[in-house]
Amino acid sequence: MEKHTKKGFLFKTYEAPFQSPFDKLFEIFKELITHTSGDFDEAIDWLRQLDIEYKLTDASYTIDDFIEDLKKKGYIRDELKDDGSSGTAITAKTERAIRQQALDQIFGNLKRSGSGNHKTKYSGSGDEQTGEFREYHFGDSLESISLTESLKNAQINNGAEEFRLTENDLVVEESKFKAQMSTVLMIDISHSMILYGEDRITPAKKVAMALAELITTRYPKDTIDILVFGNDAWPITIKDLPYLKVGPYHTNTVAGLQLAMDMLRRKRNTNKQIFMITDGKPSCIREKDGTYYMNSNGLDEYIVEQCYSQAAQARKLHIPITTFMIANDPYLQKFVNRFTEANQGKAFYTGLKGLGEMIFEDYETNRKKKIK
Repeated sequence: MEKHTKKGFLFKTYEAPFQSPFDKLFEIFKELITHTSGDFDEAIDWLRQLDIEYKLTDASYTIDDFIEDLKKKGYIRDELKDDGSSGTAITAKTERAIRQQALDQIFGNLKRSGSGNHKTKYSGSGDEQTGEFREYHFGDSLESISLTESLKNAQINNGAEEFRLTENDLVVEESKFKAQMSTVLMIDISHSMILYGEDRITPAKKVAMALAELITTRYPKDTIDILVFGNDAWPITIKDLPYLKVGPYHTNTVAGLQLAMDMLRRKRNTNKQIFMITDGKPSCIREKDGTYYMNSNGLDEYIVEQCYSQAAQARKLHIPITTFMIANDPYLQKFVNRFTEANQGKAFYTGLKGLGEMIFEDYETNRKKKIK
């Protein structure tokens, strides 16, 4: 009697994948330590409050047990504070874990919507395989020979009983050149980034950490530099990102752009770009004599004209600027529109939600083409 197999869907109650008590708390801890700019004590205080409200732990594994495991696993260390008292700080291992989490949170959405590969249309002696094959030509490198396809040809052409591999059996897999990109990410740390009851600096930090982790791990031939700008502008390292805080600063966009272009002038890559995350209008410039000219009331023509001048200068250097404006004031949008026109770059008016995905998608787009 024939058996008939029925095909269909089986529905059952969702079962979350197993996580140890440490792993569950560590996921939350990494998020909290990002929001507290690396302040361990504050992050643990928040974790204890969440534990009281949501019963994250029980008698068999407490917050104190979690702290002890953090020490044993090398995620935190004892340190002396500036006042001489003892304290606890996160280690480089935690910094890497935070960057990886930011990458997973932001880039995970992109992986579901596209392959994310960065290719040009030109075939040749590149370092990214295309999946297309051709016969071996004199001068092809040994690394480009497809061993599997060549052995298959040898068996077909010469038989399996007396195995012999000849030059006629060799097959080369085509490769494509990767466009190399140098990126500077500018982050506004003026006081307005935490005003009006909205934390804008933490999403900006997450984007920076995720983008840095993506480039350093997946595209090592690309470069990323990060700078922050308030009254002045200065570079920061990737390891500084978890500790980034907003200061009591105005917004010196001109200083940020000047520093970004100085950084990119030293890069050998042909493709160069600037990403700028800001929520406010330019309100400060530094004069030649070292003094500051500041004006927070409306758009000061003296300041914005210098911004337009920097945008035009970047255009002459073939450096497009993509502005991510976390604001929707019509007069600020008008400024960004004119700024973008002077540079022939791009502008996105966005809230905090989806900021990371937008920046990653734009990076992917620019990475696929040659910027001239």
